[in-house]
Amino acid sequence: MTALTLSTAGAATLRADALVVGVAKGAKGPVLAPGAEAVDKAFDGKLATVLEALGAAGAEGEVTKLPAPDGLKVPVVIAVGLGSVPEKDEAYDAETLRKAAGSASRALAGSKKAGFALPIASVEDAGAIAEGALLGAYAFTAYQGGENKLAPKDKKNGNGPKQPLAEVALLGAKPRDKAFKAAADRALAIVEEINRARDLINTPPNDLYPESFAAVATAAGKEHGIKVQVFDEKALVKGGFGGLLGVGQGSTHGPRLVKLAYTHPKAEKTLALVGKGITYDSGGISLKPAGHNETMKCDMSGAAAVFAGVVAAARLGLRVNVTGWLALAENMPSGNATRPGDVLRMYSGKTVEVLNTDAEGRLVLADALTRASEENPDAIVDVATLTGAMVLALGNRTFGIMANDDAFRTSIHEIAEEVGEASWPMPLPADLRKGMDSPTADIANMGERMGGGLVAGLFLQEFVGEGIAWAHLDIAGPAFHEGAPYGYTPKGGTGSAVRTLVRLAERTAAGDLG
Repeated sequence: MTALTLSTAGAATLRADALVVGVAKGAKGPVLAPGAEAVDKAFDGKLATVLEALGAAGAEGEVTKLPAPDGLKVPVVIAVGLGSVPEKDEAYDAETLRKAAGSASRALAGSKKAGFALPIASVEDAGAIAEGALLGAYAFTAYQGGENKLAPKDKKNGNGPKQPLAEVALLGAKPRDKAFKAAADRALAIVEEINRARDLINTPPNDLYPESFAAVATAAGKEHGIKVQVFDEKALVKGGFGGLLGVGQGSTHGPRLVKLAYTHPKAEKTLALVGKGITYDSGGISLKPAGHNETMKCDMSGAAAVFAGVVAAARLGLRVNVTGWLALAENMPSGNATRPGDVLRMYSGKTVEVLNTDAEGRLVLADALTRASEENPDAIVDVATLTGAMVLALGNRTFGIMANDDAFRTSIHEIAEEVGEASWPMPLPADLRKGMDSPTADIANMGERMGGGLVAGLFLQEFVGEGIAWAHLDIAGPAFHEGAPYGYTPKGGTGSAVRTLVRLAERTAAGDLG
């Protein structure tokens, strides 16, 4: 994990491999952002002119590298674009700073230390820059860099992948100020857990399956004082968890339900988080078509987000009880797999006719939602890569929010926007419920094709305890990024929704959600 320091050095005296400054898009060309003054002085006041000559405009995400002049202790200056110059008396917003820091950090892969002299107008700005820089300094290299055994023993088979930037030195953040130090500590804890979630999402499914995921959660619980309970197949059968068992019965890797409980002695509220953890989704008997299987290791991203959210809450010592439920199964076709037309008896007692075995996430979530409801938390939030329909509706970068309470849905949306996670509130139209009527069971796991993401939300709502505020985050779009990295977003697992869950826990602890 990349180290984070609040540097007492100035931009002109910092010794590092590179120094990062901000440049914005002005009406007449690039404009230097606050924090770049000492660097501009070293360029005899001509840094903006030099950048313009090199083709830099200050556009968001733009990265320009140039050799440092005499007067600086670093060999390289990196100017990163911040987009348009803010209106008079306004500062750069936190997400702009977060993305810029991430872009710069990615460009510094292979470096040992870099100073970030981006504009800091508040403690929140410092936290955003720290988050972005640390999130950008991520690479999943666990399965890379192996040596060719057939090559000569005195020669390595290539140099392997570049390692992420080793240290982020934040300039202008007042190292002796408790508020700035707390912001840095918060950023480090949250990003470490986001990156843990990313690692889990990126791990191949032959190594990450329900039992091994449960083992990771158990180890983290011991490390951070979180009580962990693992329901294995025997316990699931005894408890009547028909959804989890039905989805997992086609695999040689049996399903698990993992409960993580972080408690605070002064907590007044309890928040339950439920995550879809399909460690690999073949579609089951309703097999996915060719071209749709390759990234299905990411179908446990919701469980990874919930896991990371609970651990982050524990590390931050939040005054709220947070319980995480990881609904883990591998959805595979075999002679023992659930068939379309089968009826499952869920943990709630409801029966579900399975019309499509590729609509499996809602089945494991239903059991976990019912079990979480039994403990009567103040609110439940589930997170899942649930439907392709949500990707069609909102694209690859925005997750949908559904809820049984409009005010709660609005709060989740505001929180997500506050922390820089794109989201959009979605309805739960009552007329779509009729499409899930079954002549055989209490409900079918499929309904109308149009509005399929909303249908899935309506299905889940059936398994939430009465009187409990509940929200459903469908992160199918942003959970796994297949394109080129951008900002602080890497290729592969992103850790989507972790920051939203942590901020929700913080606001709940502070009593801001009522």
